[in-house]
Amino acid sequence: MCGIFGYIGPRDPVPIIMGGLKSLEYRGYDSAGIAIIQDQNLQVRRCSGKLKNLEELLAKQPITGQFGLGHTRWATHGRPTEENAHPHRDCKGRIVVAHNGIIENYLPLKRKLIEEGHKFTTETDTEVIAHLIEKHFDGSLEQAVLKALTQMKGLFAFTVVSADDPQKIVAVREGAPLIVGSVEGEGFVASDIPAVLPYTRSILFLDEHEVAVVSRDGIRLFDSSGKPRTPKFQHITWDPIMAEKGGYKHFMLKEIYEQPTAISNTVLGRFSLDTNTVHLEDVAFSNDEWKSFRNARILACGTSWHAAVAGKYMIESLARLSVEVDYASEYRYRNPVIPPDTLFIFITQSGETADTVFAQRQVRDTGSKILTITNVVGSMTTRVADAVLYTRAGPEIGVASTKAFTTQLACLYLVALHLSKLHGTLSEAEMRKALTDLVELPHKMEIILENAKHIEEMSKALFRHRDFLFLARGIHFPIALEGALKLKELSYIHAEGYPAGEMKHGPNALIDENLPVVFLAAYDPESPDSHQRYEKVLNNIREVKSRDGIIVSVGNENENDLIESSDHFIPLSPTNEYLLPILEVIPLQLLAYHCAVRRGCDIDQPRNLAKSVTVE
Repeated sequence: MCGIFGYIGPRDPVPIIMGGLKSLEYRGYDSAGIAIIQDQNLQVRRCSGKLKNLEELLAKQPITGQFGLGHTRWATHGRPTEENAHPHRDCKGRIVVAHNGIIENYLPLKRKLIEEGHKFTTETDTEVIAHLIEKHFDGSLEQAVLKALTQMKGLFAFTVVSADDPQKIVAVREGAPLIVGSVEGEGFVASDIPAVLPYTRSILFLDEHEVAVVSRDGIRLFDSSGKPRTPKFQHITWDPIMAEKGGYKHFMLKEIYEQPTAISNTVLGRFSLDTNTVHLEDVAFSNDEWKSFRNARILACGTSWHAAVAGKYMIESLARLSVEVDYASEYRYRNPVIPPDTLFIFITQSGETADTVFAQRQVRDTGSKILTITNVVGSMTTRVADAVLYTRAGPEIGVASTKAFTTQLACLYLVALHLSKLHGTLSEAEMRKALTDLVELPHKMEIILENAKHIEEMSKALFRHRDFLFLARGIHFPIALEGALKLKELSYIHAEGYPAGEMKHGPNALIDENLPVVFLAAYDPESPDSHQRYEKVLNNIREVKSRDGIIVSVGNENENDLIESSDHFIPLSPTNEYLLPILEVIPLQLLAYHCAVRRGCDIDQPRNLAKSVTVE
C-alpha cells in the first residue's frame, strides 16, 4: 500500500523516479507526487489521480535536479487531493517526506507543533514527520530523523531529503516494508523489489527500527538509537523482464499463463522419484524436528488463507496430523490454546503482510516452531520464522493473486508429502503415485491454458450478471472461495463461495434464472471417496438446475452426466484429489479476468485494493 521511490546519482532523477513509481502502481494509490533537489533548491509537483496526471503536470511544469523522492499515495488520513498528496514539506520548504503507513499519535504531535509555531497545510499524518524533523534539524538530516523517531508511534516507513543537507536520502522502517538498492555511484530506495530490478539485484531489506543513509558513496545503516549496523544485502534472482508484461494485455493474464513454469520452479529439486522422497533441506528443519510435529496451525490472510484451508485437507489426509487454520488478522486477538509439538505455518506472498507478521511474532513468543511460505527472499516473515519455504513464483505484479496462490498450494503439497513420509502414513506405491502426479501437473495446466478460448466466449454470456455462487465439497471448497474472491476483486460482481452441502441451509433461496452457479466437480478417478464426493456434487447441480439456476461446471473431461447437466462446462485432465485444486483454479482465474475485461474494469489495479497489505 502506497509506493515510495527515491534516487540519488549522476543521472536525471525525474525519469528514473517516475519509472520506479510506475512499477509500483500495483500497490494501489489515488494521488502521486515527486520532489527534486537542485543546488539546494527544492521543487515539488503533486496531483490527485493516476500517474498520467503527474506526467502531464511535469510536461507543463518541468523540474530537473540531482536527487529526489516520488510517492503514490493511498489515502488514510485526509482525502485523495493534490493538497494531501505526498511528498510533504516542513514550514520552510527545505525538508520533504514521502511516507507509507500510519503515525498513530499524529494528533497530539500536531497540536504540540502548532503550539510551537509550526503551520500545517494538509490533513495528513505525514506532514507531522516533516515538521518534527524540521524541529530537530541542526545540519545533520539523519540525526534529526533519529530524534524525531523517539516521539513517533505507529507502523510506517518513510524517506526524507533536505535542501540544507544535500546529496543524501534518509530511509526509515518502523513496521512497513522499505528496501535499498545500491550500485557504484548510485542509490535507490523503494517500497518493493520490482521498482529497483532495472538497476540492481543486490537488495538491502531494512529491518525493523533501522535507518539507512543513502548517498552516491554507498549506504550507512543505523538502528533507531543511532548505533551503526552492517548492511546485509540479498541477491534477487528475478529477471527484470519478469516484471514486464511481455506482450500480454495485462500483468494478471501474463501471470496466469506463467503458472505451469512457476509450479515447475517451485518443485524443482525438491523431490526424487528414484527414492520416493521429498527434499526440503533448504527449509532448515531437521528430519527429527519434522517427525516431532503432531499438530499444525496455518495462518494467512486473503488468497493465502484459501491456500491454507486447502493445505489443511492435504496435511490431515496425507500425513494424519491435526490441523487448524486461522485468519492471521484475527489470531492476534485470541488467547489460543497451543498443544505441544505444534508446527505453525505462515503463508504470505509478499512476506510483509502486516497482520501475518504480527501474528507470527506473537507465536514466536510462545516458543513454537514456525515455517513460513513466501515468495520474497529477505522479507520480514523470513526473519521471524525458524524455517522458510520459498515458492519461487517470480514477481507477481497483478493485485489479484494467481501464480502466487498455485505455488503456495504446491508448497503445501510438498510439506504434506514430506510429513507423510517421515510419519509413515503413505505406502511407497502411494508416495510414488503422488510424486508422479506432481511431475505431470505442469503439462495438465498447459492443456487448460491452450484451450482457454472457450472460457473467454463463456464470459460473454455471464459478465452482465450481478451475483454468482461458487460451490464445492472437501478440498475443493477453498477453491470455490478463491474463485468467488477473484470475481469480486476484478469485476466487482458480488460472489460467494459455499460448501455445496450447505445449500439447503440458506443459499437455495437465492437460486433463480438470473443466478450463475459455478460448481467444482472434478474428481480423482482412482479414489472411491473422491468419486463419491463427485456424485454428491452432481446431485447439487441437478437441484440447482431444477430451480432454473445457470450451471457453470468445472470437471473431468468426457464426463457425460456432468456435461449434460451444465449450461457451461470447462474440462480438466484428472489428477489426484490434492492437486486438482491447482487445475481447477486456473479456469476460475480466467473467467474472472474475461468478465472484468468485458465490464471495463481495471484488471491490474482493482479499485480500493492494494497488492500488499502492509498496514492494518
